[in-house]
Amino acid sequence: MTRRISIKDIADKLNISITTVSFVINGKATEKHISQKVTDKILKLVDEVGYRPNSFAKGLRTGKSSTIGFLVDNIADPFFSTIAHFLEEKATLYGYKILFCSTGKEKNKFSELMNVFMQRQVDGYIIATAVGLEDEVRLLAASGVPLVLFDRYLHDIPADYILVDNFASTFRATEHLINNGYRRCAFIGAETKEQQMIDRIEGYRQAITDHGLDEFILKLNYVKPGSTVAAIQDFLSSSDNIDAVVFGANYITLEGLRALKGATERVRGDLALISFDDFELLELISPTITAIEQPSEAIAQQIMELLMTRLTQKNDKKIFSTLNIPCIFKQRASSLPKQMSDGDTNNTLAHSETNSLNP
Repeated sequence: MTRRISIKDIADKLNISITTVSFVINGKATEKHISQKVTDKILKLVDEVGYRPNSFAKGLRTGKSSTIGFLVDNIADPFFSTIAHFLEEKATLYGYKILFCSTGKEKNKFSELMNVFMQRQVDGYIIATAVGLEDEVRLLAASGVPLVLFDRYLHDIPADYILVDNFASTFRATEHLINNGYRRCAFIGAETKEQQMIDRIEGYRQAITDHGLDEFILKLNYVKPGSTVAAIQDFLSSSDNIDAVVFGANYITLEGLRALKGATERVRGDLALISFDDFELLELISPTITAIEQPSEAIAQQIMELLMTRLTQKNDKKIFSTLNIPCIFKQRASSLPKQMSDGDTNNTLAHSETNSLNP
């Protein structure tokens, strides 16, 4: 194995002190009054030999590694992977790298990952936790390390949060269906204690209550793709004339589409559909499906700005922030007015708009 080039190797080759080489490599040549001639000589050799600083060793010396730990339940989830993409772009602008990990719901795995991050001298954390890992996150927050939580609010953990307005978003989406003539609107979500899903259900319920309608709610015990298809089919066939459905998350939308593909024509009927979470498939199938889009880039931007503030903040007294970002409502063919004839569809789609779901 080829030995890694060190600062000492560069210093020895140029017959210059290690300290001088270190100052130049770390951008302190001007500050330390190192001549341009010496600086150019060092940088030329650094480029020739392909020297790369050891961030771990740097972290041990300075206490800063310029790395951030990103932990979510499942990095393969479209929402989390999109957030990760934008975070990586924005972290680079600040000179940071991000270490991405999936925690699942296992406490041991979470603890092992935290040990790895601590050994790497990670400067801060961005976390969206799975249910069951609250105690571990609480300990991390209590340690005082810079930390931003997103997607899910944990009532008893003081920290910075970046969230979307789940309640207002499903309230407005449900009202959209009601205003378009649908009177038996259902919500299909997950059986969970996660606050974001609870808020989405409550937003749906409030709209139904405000209009004096009956609620139809199915909470799924989701395990893996295809595991809840039968439950959705049973729910739609046994509930009396449901004419619209709001799916509570992207994976639930996919389960719903699988269920409808195998359902009877009576169940499919003219069922209006809205997905909480937008993804590419929803624009490609027919009819295209109306969606509540979580603005991933805006979420990533706010996460990074808040974390950078914490990383540079010298005051130990923290006043934590909770920011709720409005979602974006993307109206498509699946939620057109109920009484509209097929011949009017194209005209309505041509004039449909994408609106912010503000309260």
